[in-house]
Amino acid sequence: MVASMLIPQKVEAQKNAGAVGAVAGLVAIGVGIAAVQQMKESAELTATEWILDKHPELTSFSLKTLDFNGKKLKDMSSASVLTFNLQEFTPVSRPELNGKKQVLFCFTSAGWITDYGIDFDKVRWYLIDENEWLNMMTAYVKVASGVTDDAMIKEQLKKGKVVNKGLRVKGKVSIPFYKLEGDMYVVTDYSENMKFLYNERSFGIFLKDTRDLVQIKRSSLIDIHEFFFKD
Repeated sequence: MVASMLIPQKVEAQKNAGAVGAVAGLVAIGVGIAAVQQMKESAELTATEWILDKHPELTSFSLKTLDFNGKKLKDMSSASVLTFNLQEFTPVSRPELNGKKQVLFCFTSAGWITDYGIDFDKVRWYLIDENEWLNMMTAYVKVASGVTDDAMIKEQLKKGKVVNKGLRVKGKVSIPFYKLEGDMYVVTDYSENMKFLYNERSFGIFLKDTRDLVQIKRSSLIDIHEFFFKD
């Protein structure tokens, strides 16, 4: 009789503990989502302030985060890169986004997320236009494939996009990339600020001044490319 009374109570206690744990987990998820949303808004605000300070010639523009969706706090705490789409427009009664397009990179260093929010002293900003993006992607395709014809690569890039297997145009890979293992890298010295690394499935950027290596996933490359070249 004693046993028959204790077992249900134990089971009920386990159910209650499980329910409490599930609720706590949902609360933690909710807090995480809210924190990321808050960080997104803070990042957009700070990016806008940077544009206003460093590029006063931009008097009417739209700025949106490109890659916050799906991000988790644990994935954002180390060195990484955030990207923002920026497009100018003419301020009329019903404005349309039909002006010059640019992408703002926010390169972060380890420790940029603190208990008090984002430490923007640990970020580096880099604003690029369509031509600079073409130059960057041309350098990346060259290091990833061994092809050296800049003009041909740029022409292909305008019509296609970079995928895991190479540069694809109209559904076919026109310039295949090297097949590397996960711990293999091919490097090119792009500029006084950056080195580019090809590793299968990612675009690596090594920042010389901070010595941080950040990786841009392939889907983000496609999003940026389509922002510039998709009608």
